[in-house]
Amino acid sequence: MVAIGFLALGGLLTGCPPAAGSTGGGTDVPRTEAGRVVRVIDGDTYDVLSGGRVLRVRLTGADAPEPGQPYGRQVADSVRRLLSPRQLVALTLHGQDLYGRTLATVVLPAAGKRPAVALDSLLVARGWAWAWAPRHKVPRLAAVQQQAQRQGRGLWHCPPAVPPSIWRNLSAAGKRRYASGCPR
Repeated sequence: MVAIGFLALGGLLTGCPPAAGSTGGGTDVPRTEAGRVVRVIDGDTYDVLSGGRVLRVRLTGADAPEPGQPYGRQVADSVRRLLSPRQLVALTLHGQDLYGRTLATVVLPAAGKRPAVALDSLLVARGWAWAWAPRHKVPRLAAVQQQAQRQGRGLWHCPPAVPPSIWRNLSAAGKRRYASGCPR
């Protein structure tokens, strides 16, 4: 076994709670592998080189604003800084979504005194995303989201924060109304 920072290839990543959302009927067994981020698409979607292939990864556990939505660019830029080019991450793969993206939990390695941290938890704690998983909320992050909301962090600083699933269905006039006064 070769150790790569926080991940031992062939072993399990400890301290990373399983993410919900596998598209399989109970036959998909989540597996963990190392990867390197090659591109940040937006706050919750990334291209990751893993096992000799590039995966389009959709983060489970968090739903970040769309690029044209208030705070969308700021969230994506923040994630780009966290996932610097060629950043090593641990991916726990959970099947695919309807768009063919790989659903995965993404964990950043320990750095200095900071322990390894799940990216979804970090985004929700900073107020950059809603606690989310395919088809349901994420109970383990609900309290983290409530604290970010109470403290007015990130997108909670400019209410009302409209989840991306609703934002995508708004008319242009509705988007202008919700986005007025908020950074894009």
